[in-house]
Amino acid sequence: PCRLPTEAEWEKAARAGLEGARFPWGEERPAATRLDRPPRPAETRCNSLGLLALSGVCHEWCLDWDDEAYYARSPERNPRGPETGTRRVSRGGAWRHQDAWSPVARRSSLPPELH
Repeated sequence: PCRLPTEAEWEKAARAGLEGARFPWGEERPAATRLDRPPRPAETRCNSLGLLALSGVCHEWCLDWDDEAYYARSPERNPRGPETGTRRVSRGGAWRHQDAWSPVARRSSLPPELH
C-alpha cells in the first residue's frame, strides 16, 4: 500500500542529513527566482540522497492535517500530526510563487478538495 508522507517524514527526506540547511541541497539559492513554467526534475538540484524537486516545483501533500498549535504539544520524535482538520499540510513551495525556491522549513496548507 502507498500513502502520503507525514510532514516529519517529508522534512527528514528533504533535509537528507543537512540539519539547519536552508534548502535541500544546502544554503545556496538557485539563480532563477521566478519561473514561467515548472522546472523539469533534471533542472532542479538534488539533495545528498539524490532526491529532486523538493523546493519550488510544486506543493507536495503531506498526510498531516494542519494545526498551528500542534507542534507545541506534539511528540518530539516522529510527530504524526493532528487526527482531524480542514486543511492538509503541504511542503515544497511552487514554481508559480513570487519566490519559487522554498526553504525546507517553510510550510503551508491547502484544502483537500483543491485540485
